[in-house]
Parts: sequence; C-alpha cells; structure tokens
Amino acid sequence: MSGRESQTCFDLVVIGGGPAGYVGAIRAAQLGMTVACVERDRLGGVCLNYGCIPTKALLAGAERYAWLQHDAPAWGIHADNMRFDWSTIIARSRTVVDNLNKGVAALLKRHKITHVQGHAKVVAGAPQCKVQVTNASEGDNVTSLSCKHVLVSTGAVSRALPTAPFDQQRVISSKNAMLLDERPGALLIVGAGAIGMEFAYLYNAYGTKVTVIEMLDRVLPNEDADVSKAVHRAFKKQGIECMVSTKTVDCQLTDTGVRVTVAPTQGIAESVTLTGDKILVAIGVRGRYDGLIDDSLQLETHKDHIKVDTTNYQTSVDGIYAVGDVIGPPWLAHVASEEAVVCVETIAGHRPTPIDYDSIPACTYCMPQIASIGLTEQACIEQGMQKGAGYDVSKFPFIASGKAHATGHTQGFVKLISDAKYRQILGAHMVGESVTEMIAQLALAKRLEATVDQVIATLHPHPTLSEAVHEAALGLDGRMIHA
Repeated sequence: MSGRESQTCFDLVVIGGGPAGYVGAIRAAQLGMTVACVERDRLGGVCLNYGCIPTKALLAGAERYAWLQHDAPAWGIHADNMRFDWSTIIARSRTVVDNLNKGVAALLKRHKITHVQGHAKVVAGAPQCKVQVTNASEGDNVTSLSCKHVLVSTGAVSRALPTAPFDQQRVISSKNAMLLDERPGALLIVGAGAIGMEFAYLYNAYGTKVTVIEMLDRVLPNEDADVSKAVHRAFKKQGIECMVSTKTVDCQLTDTGVRVTVAPTQGIAESVTLTGDKILVAIGVRGRYDGLIDDSLQLETHKDHIKVDTTNYQTSVDGIYAVGDVIGPPWLAHVASEEAVVCVETIAGHRPTPIDYDSIPACTYCMPQIASIGLTEQACIEQGMQKGAGYDVSKFPFIASGKAHATGHTQGFVKLISDAKYRQILGAHMVGESVTEMIAQLALAKRLEATVDQVIATLHPHPTLSEAVHEAALGLDGRMIHA
C-alpha cells in the first residue's frame, strides 16, 4: 500500500456523491448520524454533472433557437441573420453545472458531512465496516474509514454496442455527447429511449442531420403506444428520421466518421448502410460497482446490478446497503434520492413510507415533452383488463385548450386511464408543452388513490395547460366540455 494512511470512524459512509449519495448523506446527518461522503469525481454525480442538469440547460437553448427559427415570425418577431456559437452553448451548460456543484459542497459542509475525495473500496462488512479510499492526486494516500453502515450509491455507466466500443471520439456515450467541441454535421443515435430522443431533438434543432435507430417496434418503447406515435410524428415533422424495428448489425470507423450497417429485426429485407460523423450509443446502462467491494465479501449481484432487499436496501453483505441506479431500474434521479432517504431512515430505526414503485413519474425533455405515471393501456390489457369493463380511457388534445393556442403550443394531449369499477386513476400519459411540470399533480393523485370524481372536483385555474387534466378526467365521466 503506497502513500500514507489515516483512519476515521463514522456512523455511516456513503460512497457516491450523486442524487442518491448526497441526499442520503444529508438525511442521515439530519437524523444525528456522523457521516462521510466519498466521491471520486465531482459532487452531484452523473445527474448533476453529466446528465439531468446539463442536458436540460442544452435543451432549453435548443428550444429557444428552434422557436426563433420556425415560430417567431407568426408572433411578429423577426430574428434576421440568426446564428449560434456552439462553444458558448456548451460553456453555459457547464457554468450551470459548476454553480450547482458548489451548492452541493456547501450543503455537505452545512450539515457537517465529511467529504472524502478518491476511489473507495469496501474491505469489511458488519459489525465494523471498513472502507479504504485512495486519492491518486495526493500520491495514492489511503484513508481508512470505519463505520457502522455503508451506503453504496455509485450509479451506472452506459452500455456499449458489442460491435462498437466507446472511443469517445466517434463512438460516444451520452456524457461525451454534451461536451463535444464541435457540432457534428450528421449524427447516428442507437436507442430511442429518453436519452436518445433528447439528444436527437437537441442536435437536430441546431442543424445536425439526425437518424435514430431503435430495435423495438416504436420510439420510447416504455411509454404508452399513443405517446410513441405522437412523438414519432412530431420528430418526422422536425426532420428527424426514426428507424424502428431496426437492429444495428455492424459499426465501422472511417477516416471521416462512422459507417453503420442496420437491418430489419424481422423479415428478409436487405441491410442498409448509414454514415455519420459520430454515433451516440444510448441502449441502456449497467451498475457501476467494479472493484468497489472486496471479492472476499462475495457481494450478490443480478443482471449487472447490485442485488438488494427493496424493503430496506440491504445487500447480501451485512452492514452494506445500496440505492439508486446501481441496484437497477428505474434509472431515475428522483427514485435514487427517495431510496436513499428511505434507506437511511430505516437504518436510523424509523419506519418511513415505502416507495410505491407503481407510482413513479417519468419525464423526457425533448420537444414535445413526454411525461407519464402508472399503467399504460397495453399494461392494462396484459393484466387481463378489458376496455370499458376493466379500465376506461380518456384523451384530451391540447389543440382544444385556450392556453395552448395563446402560447402556440397546441401539439400533444393528456391521456388518463382509470379503473372501470372503482374509478381510481391508474395511469396518466402526456405529450406537449410543460407536461413534465404537470405530471406531479397526477403523481399526487395516484399516490393518494384519487378517483376520477375527485380530480373533476378539483378546480383547475383558467387559462392553464393543466386544465387539460381536468378535461381528460371529465372525459372519463362522459362529459368532456371542450372536445
């Protein structure tokens, strides 16, 4: 062991400073624990530094640029000789990140949480857990942390294509896609989930020729089928080509970029060759825990993630817990944070409200936006329900909304699914402007097991886009007013 070694004792050592780690650390400190948070990169984790936050900063700029290009003249606003500075676009997103990164550091300091920089390795479990932290920037100094409990919140990393390992030059992951020095002229994206679709919108808005390749039969395959159809149409109108039911057969690097061979997932149609400056691979993630747990502890894993008991997030090793993306889907920051809170409250002897994994809102921030919670119509059918007998559906289009017309955002809809017998809200699926903000009211409704009648009886202010939720609920009762 090179370098010098120091040792400190804590009630809890949190490994990973992302939305699970720092939130869990803060909640533990609030409960009176002594806490250390180990992070090898930047506080805030992938979400704050290379994911949720910088992508939203980039998408916000893309929306404004696209609006000025295509919609502003109808408002009497003319932006002649419009141009953009790509380096400034990227720099602004990094400034947003840097400010929030400093904010997380300040939060840890305020709660008297010890921040330890370096690579962690858990070498012993309960009754006296031990974590060794190596900091290469300080001559491989090793800090040995003793604690009663360890909380692993190390997140996940992008999966690579078998035929195209990441080189972060031409074959890139989502992290590199938001840090490019130059905007590519042509971009191929493998994967039409939330990440792929957000980057497709972003780069297309700034003039990149974008082609999305999806192996399943529709874009956003985890969303309701009506949502997928609406977004596919919207992207086609924007000039984004989405090739569904298409598999990536081969990827070759060329002098100028990449050459990708794709073919239909079914049938005998011939393969097609696509070319681009870069290929963004967004086909999913796997848990990040390589080298984290000493082999002697025999940590149990499942499908490239750490296996836990989801009632208390205990791993197979006594004293070691894990939350967030490292334990598997849904890979969402708000889920990771809540899992961390439930975990540390349980460790502290409290009885927190368990997470309802059937009531987790999901959002995609391209334009049009997508937001959903609960059962899709297909899920209802797979559970043996019949439309009109087991479940009811209502869909209100934004084109019938006065506020949508006033703001120029008439694209999309609100779709509600309810239980036919008890009239409880089972699911909500939205496409359109600001739906990622609107979904929270349906998350609350579903969490409280609200009925159609209760949503109808809730006054929605006029004029707002949220009135579409009220109208969709009225539709479930057969009395929609404006459509």
